[in-house]
Amino acid sequence: MAISPARTIAFDVLHRVEAEGAYASDVLHAELGPRIAADNAALATEITFGVLRWRRLLDFLLDRELKKPVAKLDLPVALALRIGMYQLRFLERVPSRAAVHESVELVKRARKSSAASLVNAVLRKASAESARESSSAIVAAQIVERLLPPALPLAERLAILHSHPTWLVERWLKIFGEPKTAALLEANNRAPHLSCALHDPARREEIFAVLHRAGLRVEPGRLLNTAFVAGGGSPARTPAFREGLISVQDEASQAIPLLLGVQPGDRVLDLCAAPGGKTAPLIRAAGPRGNVVAADHHAHRLRAMRNQFERLALMGAQIVELDASRELPFGRQFDRILVDAPCSGTGTLARHPEIRWRLRPEQLSELRALQIAMLSSAIEQLAPKGRLVYSTCSLEPEENEQVIAAVMDSASSVRRVARAEAVRTIAPHLAPKVDADTLIDSESQFHTSPAENHTDGFFAAILEKP
Repeated sequence: MAISPARTIAFDVLHRVEAEGAYASDVLHAELGPRIAADNAALATEITFGVLRWRRLLDFLLDRELKKPVAKLDLPVALALRIGMYQLRFLERVPSRAAVHESVELVKRARKSSAASLVNAVLRKASAESARESSSAIVAAQIVERLLPPALPLAERLAILHSHPTWLVERWLKIFGEPKTAALLEANNRAPHLSCALHDPARREEIFAVLHRAGLRVEPGRLLNTAFVAGGGSPARTPAFREGLISVQDEASQAIPLLLGVQPGDRVLDLCAAPGGKTAPLIRAAGPRGNVVAADHHAHRLRAMRNQFERLALMGAQIVELDASRELPFGRQFDRILVDAPCSGTGTLARHPEIRWRLRPEQLSELRALQIAMLSSAIEQLAPKGRLVYSTCSLEPEENEQVIAAVMDSASSVRRVARAEAVRTIAPHLAPKVDADTLIDSESQFHTSPAENHTDGFFAAILEKP
């Protein structure tokens, strides 16, 4: 029996994620070309992200049957075991025989034939056990719950059941408390909505008709009135995407540039712009009389941004390669500045589950130092009466509130905008029944939560220079 394209793709993507530090979404996008059938693309995506999200729980189940932990096996063997176990424990419609047999064949394909009998034995036993129980995340967690020692600390228990690193669960319990942490862990293991930005709301019905003809389902946005949620296919394969009428982008990410309140004719600096998703609305808002500078530190990301602007028919931005943590090279000041800073990405663990296994606690302080340097440099370029938005897709105070506090202690030239002004800025863009007051805290800071808003977790502070 040949290995299905779906399992081959999932194995190869997971191998690159683990061995090369690649991001699953990027590699999958490259692998799932138009020649891959929709059902194979869907299964490859499900297996890839499922294994990444549930890796710790899968390893817990596998380790019971192994002489040494699965994490210490050769990578191809570990991946084949995880792929097989994920299908057996989480995917009801996948035949157990196919899950076991093709995992064995994946090991052979990776030239690890000596491990084929091990993979076969472990997964056959798991198959016999799963035959007595239904396959789902809930059932898998219930099985593990019964196997955990009763006296296991809360953080360790939650970390295994919800497949997160223990250190991250421990800090979230201290910051958010148990109920919010449990809700966040659950949200991180749900497949995120496929959200899109609608670039010309006046053509909404026309664009939606194009998407419907392509076989997609379309629902209104959950956060913004210019966003929508797509299902049943890939929006990036449609004429609407190719013609620059839509973009695939999380709704919280779409909201960040709106907080700047850019006006026609403004001078705008996007300091960490690539790949350009937040820059595009700034260019449109500034209009032909405005001036938008899009900067980034990495040349390859700037090339991707140029391609993005070309697809969107946006030709007005000046693209600059620079290190935003150093003194900036501009001889003029800007009316609006966006600092969408590099961060840990802990607000995006549903979309990028591999982050949870790569991040280390010490990186938070390293990122904080970089973020303070970038924000301090940006403030020097802000014109009087100007507005600056600092944002991250992190949930961690070190990267958010503590960065703002540190910079404001040393930069007397800026202040927070009034909360009422922050609410007035975002309110017109929100979807019906979304209350702006729930997104802006007492310090005029914008927050979204994967658990509460069903978006990525974003933070933004809005500063102004009197």
